[in-house]
Amino acid sequence: MALLSRTDRSMLANWWWTVDRWSLAAILSLIVAGILLTLAASPAVAGRIGLEPFYFVYRQLSFVAPALIVIFTVSFLSPRDVRRLALGLYGVSLFLMLMTLFVGPEIKGAQRWLMFGPFSMQPSEFVKPAFVVLAAAALAENHRVPGFPGTAMAAGLYAMVAGVLILQPDFGQTLLLSIVCGALFFLGGMRWQWLSALVGAGIAGIAGAYVFLPHVASRIDRFMYPDRGDTYQVDTALNAFSQGGLSGVGPGEGSVKFVLPDAHTDFIFAVAGEEFGLAACTILLILFGVIVRRALIHAHEERDHFVQLAASGLAVMFGLQAVINIAVSLSLLPAKGMTLPFVSYGGSSMLALALTAGMLLALTRRRAAAQRRT
Repeated sequence: MALLSRTDRSMLANWWWTVDRWSLAAILSLIVAGILLTLAASPAVAGRIGLEPFYFVYRQLSFVAPALIVIFTVSFLSPRDVRRLALGLYGVSLFLMLMTLFVGPEIKGAQRWLMFGPFSMQPSEFVKPAFVVLAAAALAENHRVPGFPGTAMAAGLYAMVAGVLILQPDFGQTLLLSIVCGALFFLGGMRWQWLSALVGAGIAGIAGAYVFLPHVASRIDRFMYPDRGDTYQVDTALNAFSQGGLSGVGPGEGSVKFVLPDAHTDFIFAVAGEEFGLAACTILLILFGVIVRRALIHAHEERDHFVQLAASGLAVMFGLQAVINIAVSLSLLPAKGMTLPFVSYGGSSMLALALTAGMLLALTRRRAAAQRRT
């Protein structure tokens, strides 16, 4: 990129000198870390279920190039184009989510996926960034035009997605989306009375799920009272962190991947802790922190209310997903099937996160001084 001078007026040069290069470097570093950790964790999982040892590695690598193309292509978009992309993505993803209820295979008691030959797709992963951008646009318009029903529109967008997620069921994604929606309403200036009502509704929803859904009650009970149920996966993950110590037992020398069924997905952070130690886990946390912090800084500097809300919402969603995955591995939250962004194995997750990252980079690019706070 040294050949791109500041006097160069080409599209590529303009992108290079306006994009947040620290965030871009952190995103690419997470993708590389994901490849290395998939290489460390997945051969044992593949061998245990009778697949070729590098089956998951090859599949993950097949999604890296498309993910990079998505990140760079979307990062070129203007805020208006990001809104247009989100509108189309929301409609298509919501339709595909509804299709999972009729033609999707049932896996572990849930219908969240669609099968396309040898590949599976989880549409709910793609609807999340689209919802955040559209809800931010509605709330920003509500702020710009008095009397515009932006809050009601954002609530309606949330209700449609949350309703389908509950039917699938996918309470982990519902919880994540609910928290992000609450954060958007808070940043959008919703009154405390309404925010309190939303919090109350969320607590009531969790209580209802605990009372009427046995698998939700089982997860919460095992978290609150470990001696009352099977806590094998979490206990094994905690033991992996203990074995890894500061510097880890060494690449390929860990044992947790041979016994944890989700070592390459939900508990890949435990594999990192065992084989590469606290130092590697800290680096991963720093990379996530860099992306979230810089996005929030850029959002604070923006004058455009839509960009403020959309960038903040995407950053909160990205960071919160990482926090939930890591907290589950450390037994700080009940078990949830949620991937570690760009690190866990999963094609749908990687492509959806690539869209999220591309939107973040597009929204946080430096613009004319008139569009930013002094």
